[in-house]
Amino acid sequence: MLEQKMRAPKNRGFYVRMKLLPSKHGRSSVPQLEKKSFFYRNCKWVLWLSLSLYFFSSYLISNHPNQNNKKQTASLSKNHLSSLASRALFESTTNNITQKQGLPINDLKIFVYDLPAKYNTDWLKNERCSTHLFASEVAIHRALLTSEYLTVDPYEADFFFVPVYVSCNFSTVNGFPAIGHARSLVASAINLISTQYPFWDRSHGSDHVFVASHDFGSCFHTMEDVAISDGIPGFLKNSIVLQTFGVKQRHPCQEVENVVIPPYVSPESVLRTLEKSPVTGRRDIFAFFRGKMEVHPKNISGRFYSKRVRTMLWRKYNGDRRFFLQRHRFAGYQSEIVRSVFCLCPLGWAPWSPRLVESVALGCVPVIIADGIRLPFDDVVPWAEISLNVAEKDVGKLAEILEHVAATNLSAIQKNLWDPRVPRALMFNDRVHQGDATWRVLSALANKRARSYRRSRVSSQ
Repeated sequence: MLEQKMRAPKNRGFYVRMKLLPSKHGRSSVPQLEKKSFFYRNCKWVLWLSLSLYFFSSYLISNHPNQNNKKQTASLSKNHLSSLASRALFESTTNNITQKQGLPINDLKIFVYDLPAKYNTDWLKNERCSTHLFASEVAIHRALLTSEYLTVDPYEADFFFVPVYVSCNFSTVNGFPAIGHARSLVASAINLISTQYPFWDRSHGSDHVFVASHDFGSCFHTMEDVAISDGIPGFLKNSIVLQTFGVKQRHPCQEVENVVIPPYVSPESVLRTLEKSPVTGRRDIFAFFRGKMEVHPKNISGRFYSKRVRTMLWRKYNGDRRFFLQRHRFAGYQSEIVRSVFCLCPLGWAPWSPRLVESVALGCVPVIIADGIRLPFDDVVPWAEISLNVAEKDVGKLAEILEHVAATNLSAIQKNLWDPRVPRALMFNDRVHQGDATWRVLSALANKRARSYRRSRVSSQ
């Protein structure tokens, strides 16, 4: 469970103002003593000084930094969470999530290859490249280039990041990313770095990091049967792949050292939505889903889209007033998420969906309908405490399941979900913020230091 902390109340200092009163006759009440004794002549100043020192020392003790820090270890109140909810998605606070992985990342060093523009920045001419659901490949690259973990000396690097954008080749027919070129583009980049640098060959790529942020990771295909048939290309099998795809069972498209990362959701769009409707605002939609729902489950491709799950949702609940289901796109649909109690996150072609991140970021309880899905950063994000997992076969019982949760432990789930440090862990920013998604990637790499050629050489000496 994530540690939660609150702001300590301010301590108030005070002082004493003293004044010796004259006697009723307008003369000092101790004239004779003042003449006879040095002590009496100076007693008022001695007394004033003593009391001032006493209260001043008490003030210093009560405001000692160690005590102040101790007061900050209490848990966040609901009101405090509300006030921080939108801002804290993008800013690190002094009180950060405890790193559950256990290994520090302060001394981690990443070298980023400076590849020709055709591998990455040329694709940014299309603005969608840096904002669509696969754009983590762009966001991670940008964040690393301005990060304190970047090194310009490859000989001191623990890992080598290879920035190839393979998801920005948008189809002129349907506008979707076409990734048929991905294998040849990545292979070309590897050939380039292996001929110009010695680092790929010396470790056989084991300390090199790639991003594969599309449906089935580095299998590079949108259809699962074709992806499985093609498999992961041999030139990547020894490297580390940051991928959105992950399942708990064995699968050919994750038979590589990998880190499951969240799909990209623009932090700016989330912030704009939260500025209009805070996380703790009114939620008048019970269950929400907007997206592709086939009336007939067999897609034109001849395959069953979403394993028929979305078709079942539409057929069963389209007429149910508790469910707000929409099949058509709407640019402002985040405004619907922030008004919803439960947000349905069924599988599509792949088990993962950007709705996972959007739901969490906007305070709507994710209802995950994707058997065996492996969720991003599941070692630090408490998914069991912030979401519901409904088996695909139980879609017909979904209304009863949601009603039961609403009547029992909904408030506990929302309390965990609305901790701003939870969505921060799933959001990519242009710069690394402690606790955000890129920072979580670095933390995961810190656990894989054994793959680093430099580290292995140091430990063997």
